Parts: sequence; structure tokens; C-alpha cells
Amino acid sequence: MEKRKLSFWEIWNMSFGFLGIQMGFALQNANASRILQIFGADVHELSWFWIIAPLMGLIVQPIIGYYSDKTWGRFGRRKPYFLIGAILASIGLVLMPQADIFIAFLPALWVGAGMLMIMDASFNIAMEPFRALVGDNLRTDQRTLGFSVQTALIGFGAVIGSWLPYALHNWFGVSNETSAGIVPTNLILSFIIGAVILIISILVTIVGTKEYSPAELASFENDHAHTDISNIDETEKSSLLDIFEDFKKMPSTMRQLSWVQFFSWFGLFGMWVFATPAIAQHIYGLPYTDSSSMMYQDAGDWIGILFGVYNLVSAFYAFALPYIAKKLGRKRTHATSLVIGGLGLLSIYIMPDKNWLIVSMVGVGIAWASILAMPYAILAGSISPKKMGVYMGIFNFFIVIPQIINALIGGPLVKYAYGNQAIFALLTSGVSFLIAAMLVSKVKDVDDVIKS
Repeated sequence: MEKRKLSFWEIWNMSFGFLGIQMGFALQNANASRILQIFGADVHELSWFWIIAPLMGLIVQPIIGYYSDKTWGRFGRRKPYFLIGAILASIGLVLMPQADIFIAFLPALWVGAGMLMIMDASFNIAMEPFRALVGDNLRTDQRTLGFSVQTALIGFGAVIGSWLPYALHNWFGVSNETSAGIVPTNLILSFIIGAVILIISILVTIVGTKEYSPAELASFENDHAHTDISNIDETEKSSLLDIFEDFKKMPSTMRQLSWVQFFSWFGLFGMWVFATPAIAQHIYGLPYTDSSSMMYQDAGDWIGILFGVYNLVSAFYAFALPYIAKKLGRKRTHATSLVIGGLGLLSIYIMPDKNWLIVSMVGVGIAWASILAMPYAILAGSISPKKMGVYMGIFNFFIVIPQIINALIGGPLVKYAYGNQAIFALLTSGVSFLIAAMLVSKVKDVDDVIKS
């Protein structure tokens, strides 16, 4: 038997929930540092608060992957995790910028950090099964398209989330004024809108997508033909602790990709955490201690625009990725994209004003699209369909571990090595992208080997 070839719109609906997930994720990425600073965090402490996010990914994704592989019931295999994650993430989105309402019980800074933890854990609950669903539902010749469509939806969702605070203030007159410990109204409203759209988009996927049963998946022999079985134990697992055994027996392609992922996500984390203070200092000329002035809020809103730009670029570039990869190969496509992104981050240092930063973000968007698609397309060909969920979850180790390391050392580097000049954290991220690009050459793309 063979999997049915899905239409473009079936693939689109299957991944539509990613639009809402990434809208919430973009609101978090562009604004969490600003919110935490409003609640009293210093610049060099930001990465320590952000460590919560990758820690949640490290813990949650392999567990969710394991259990989603084992789940099958009236609601499906992956779908229940989409819905649970969306509900919990929506709660975090609504409450994080309003953490000051708990001030009688706990400091707003700690409540805000707690909501950041809930949000990221919940995004991970919803996100990991979406990756596995592409492996479940699509034939090998459609997987690059499948992950590219996911990347496009991630891009569109992130554009909406990133631009929303700026749009509410500049187009609809919602105030972005703040005072000590109070988050601007445009941010609070943006997070509430993000929560609503997250629930709606997840429901579109749940209602509009059919999942294959375990018996049907077992009958698709074409998937097994593309699996690197030399490093995978195909016997049924009965214990959650067997994740560690699966980790030891991961396919060689995954091991090679792990280093590419490490430097890619080390760079991304540094950009997300330090972009607001770096650009406020380097472009707007504000002191690093300033987080409550109107100009700082304007800088924060502009960061949202810039993040929206790189996500918009990634959305359109994602549609081109299958065609580029067909011409150049997936490895060369990914390496080239990472180089362009690294140069984009490095160029921030020499840009004369905030508008020129849009050019920098175009490069970042090209890298971001490839990071979200190419490694997964390469990986899916080396994984047994029986373990698609757990190995996609384990693959997340190589996303969150570099973020945890950056979270631990990023703040001290900014304070002691960079003299509180956060712009150098962005330059470090650019160099990290270039290292990742060089390491792509070491990766074995199983699907390419089979074709040849």
C-alpha cells in the first residue's frame, strides 16, 4: 500500500494550526524581554528568565512525542495534543502581560516568568505533534513541500503576531504608554487577540484533517524503504524511559544534523533575547538601563516590525524552497540560506538607522525559513515511521540545549565581555549561523542517497 498523495490545500489545512502557534510564539519572542524589563528585570538577567523556554522544550517535546506515537482513540493520534497545548498556551498569553494583577500575592516579575514557562511548555505540547503529523501523513516526495507549507504558515502567523502591537498603536490609536510595572495597553490587547486566534487555527486543523491509524501506517512499505534501519530498534517500546535508549540509537543523520541545529538555534536565541535592548542602544542611542521611556517603547514596537519582516520573508521563501532544493539539493540550499542569515545579523552593526535594519531582516528571514524546513525534511527520511513522534521530540534536544547554554552564558557575556553593549550578542548570533552553514556539509541526506 502507499499513502495517498495530498492536495496543496489538504497539506495547508493539516498545518494551519501552526499559524496560531507561531502568532503566539512571535508575540512572546518580540515582547517577552520588554515585558520582563517593565516588571523589573535588568538587561543581563533577561537570558536567565528566558532559560525557562528551552527547558520546557527539553522536557516536554520528547515526552509528548513518545505518547503521541502511542496514542490512538476517537480523537486521533496527534490531535488531542494540539488542542491541550492550544488551551494552555492561550491562558499564558492572556496572563503574562497582566502579571501585575497578582502583585498582592507574588512579584509581577516572577508571575510573568511563570507565564512565560506555561506558554512555552504549551507551545511545545502543540508544536511537536505537528512535525510528526507531516511524517505520518505525507509521502516521501511530498515531505519537503509539507515542511515548507508549515514554514509559510509559521511565517504568516509570526508576521501578524510581530506587527500587532505596532498596528494597534499606530493604526488604531491604542496606547503604548507605560509606567513603572505596567505593560502598555497595546501589548495586553495583542496577547489576548493572539490567544483567540491560536484556538481558532488549531480547531481548523483538528476538524479538517484525517489521521492514518497505526494499522494503516504499518502497511505503508514505502516509508520503510527510506528508513536508516541500522541504528533503529524496531521493537515495540513500553516505557517512557526507553526514550533514552532511542536517543542512544538515533540515526546517524540526526547526529550530524545536531551540530547544525546547535549553532543555528544558539544564534536564534541570542537574537530573540537581546534584539530589543541591542537596537534600543545601538540604533536609538538609549542607555542600557532605560526600559520605561516612550522612545524605548517605540523601539520595542519597531522590533516587532523587524521580526515581522523576517517572518514575512520566510513565509514567501518557504514556497520557493522545494524548487530551490530540487535544483541545488537540500544540503546546499540550507547552507546557503544560513550564510545569508548570518551576514544579515552581522550587518546590523553597520546600519545607519532603523529603516536599514529591514535589509538585515531579509537575510534573517531566508535563514529562518530554511531552519524550519530543511533539517526536518532531511531528518524525516532517516526515521522509522513507528518512531516519528519520539524522534522528532528527541531532535528538539538539539534546538533547546543550545538555547539553554546561551541563556546561561549570554547575560554574563553581555555584562562582562561586551560592557553591557547588547549589539555584540547579535554579532555572536551571526557568527553562529555561519558556523552552522559550514557544518551542513557533514550531513548525510538519506533520501538523496536513495535517489542517486
